Amino acid sequence: MLRRSFLVWAAGSGLAAAGSVAGFQRWREITPRVHYPGRAEGHYLRDRKALPPPSTVIETDIAILGSGIAGLSAAWKLRKLGHGAGPGRVLMIDGPQPHGNAAGGRFGDLEYPTGGHYLPLPSPESAHVREILADIGVIQKDPYGDKPTYDERFLLHAPEERLLYQGKWQEGFIPTEGVAPEELAEHKRFFAEVERLRQTRGADGRRIFVFPTVLSSEDPEWRKLDDITLKRWLEQNGYRSPTLHWYLNYCCRDDYGTRYDQVSAWAGLHYYCSRWGEAANAAPGAWLTWPGGLQPVASAMEKSAGVERMAGAAVSVRHTAAGVETLCFALEDGPSGPRPRTWLVKSRKAICAMPLYVAARVVEGMERHGFDAERHTPLYAPWLVANFLLKRFPLEPQGRGDAPLCWDNVVYQEPGLGYVVSTHQDIRVRPPEKTVFSAYVALSDRNPSAARRWLASATPAELLALAGADLHTAYGAEFASCVERVDITLRGHAMAAPLPGFRSNAGLKALRELDGPILFAHADLSGFSVFEEAAWWGCRAAALAAA
Repeated sequence: MLRRSFLVWAAGSGLAAAGSVAGFQRWREITPRVHYPGRAEGHYLRDRKALPPPSTVIETDIAILGSGIAGLSAAWKLRKLGHGAGPGRVLMIDGPQPHGNAAGGRFGDLEYPTGGHYLPLPSPESAHVREILADIGVIQKDPYGDKPTYDERFLLHAPEERLLYQGKWQEGFIPTEGVAPEELAEHKRFFAEVERLRQTRGADGRRIFVFPTVLSSEDPEWRKLDDITLKRWLEQNGYRSPTLHWYLNYCCRDDYGTRYDQVSAWAGLHYYCSRWGEAANAAPGAWLTWPGGLQPVASAMEKSAGVERMAGAAVSVRHTAAGVETLCFALEDGPSGPRPRTWLVKSRKAICAMPLYVAARVVEGMERHGFDAERHTPLYAPWLVANFLLKRFPLEPQGRGDAPLCWDNVVYQEPGLGYVVSTHQDIRVRPPEKTVFSAYVALSDRNPSAARRWLASATPAELLALAGADLHTAYGAEFASCVERVDITLRGHAMAAPLPGFRSNAGLKALRELDGPILFAHADLSGFSVFEEAAWWGCRAAALAAA
């Protein structure tokens, strides 16, 4: 660990010198396991290393290239349309990591997320999400009604969230205790405006902000919100409260990996104004979550789809007279290091369920589809997710307020996004002896290229120092003594950032409207990475492929 990292940690935690040294000594003994999903394959292709000829040819009707939520939704929808599993029917090629940003892991019987970890209740416009959730048993009754009934195990239990602000924990994520009355008045005014915008429709009769975003209003009056940043919109509308600005910046970093002074105002407001789904058995604003994050959802979708999956990634995708040919490869261990194996997949249709920065490299003739990689590829924000296996729950320091440990716990600082308690949803007479705290960091304090360079060169100790910053601020030296093991997952291109003008991206629009042998399905088509958008484009591509 760098001395500077230690000094920042010690100062931030407010510890006495002796306690700091003791905690630091314990921390130095921990060597995290660091995972770089897709890095080896991506760098192999980036460096244009030679590949051997295909060892086999596989023929199938539809090839799905990518096993994240978009690819899984495509497979799931194909089964619903009668194009399910079976020899020569549908074949899924994993991509760099099975289930992509919905992946998770486990320490023994304790699950944890390495990507997304929750879902908001889907609104009526998100009928495709409700259909998926009903199919896998998350919605138990009335999936298309105003208030479906959800499986109680997956509705977020109380206490839900807390914020460490000015040395004390308080309920909720927006500071209220010790905040001046004029700031609280601005909070109230902002959320009243959110409620108004949720109900507002454009001149075309559509709601302004909905999931999927293609169903949102195209009224120019509201589309112009995409011309400015969220911070600029706040300033134009007289919002000056530092705590409100911090909160909205936090939400943009949490959802988009990017600061509010860079995110489109349309996207920033969409975060709040599109999420208004309700449940018959939960309070408004409830969330769905699982100990393993979205991994259980992805696994359930895959099981329902019954799709045949192959490990590997696409190297090239090209349209031929007979259909689509996809050259795939996988890196296998050899005596002198990883060595590639390739095979060829021939299909009638191919669904490219991969990020667009990857598709731009592997799909031949992207420009013929109206997509110019230089002009139309989104900016991608990097993420770090660290999972701490704890031998016991850390003691809550005295004098920190009455808010107890919650599912989501956030510290009023940057770049961390706080930490989630994986065992929060466990229904037990008493808390489990062990647990997992999942810490999220969006490296929004630097530009994405610089962040990726740092992630590539940082030592495990430096990564651990960054990943544990919020936890050290919350618990001090006590936390390090609880840690048994740490797994860190780095996602250098975790999500597309919706910068101003993203809704007018002509390349994304061209791919969204494409109907041919090669189809595209990924949240990137919407300009930002969320479950609802990925699922929408997967279902759409499946319907076109099955036609």
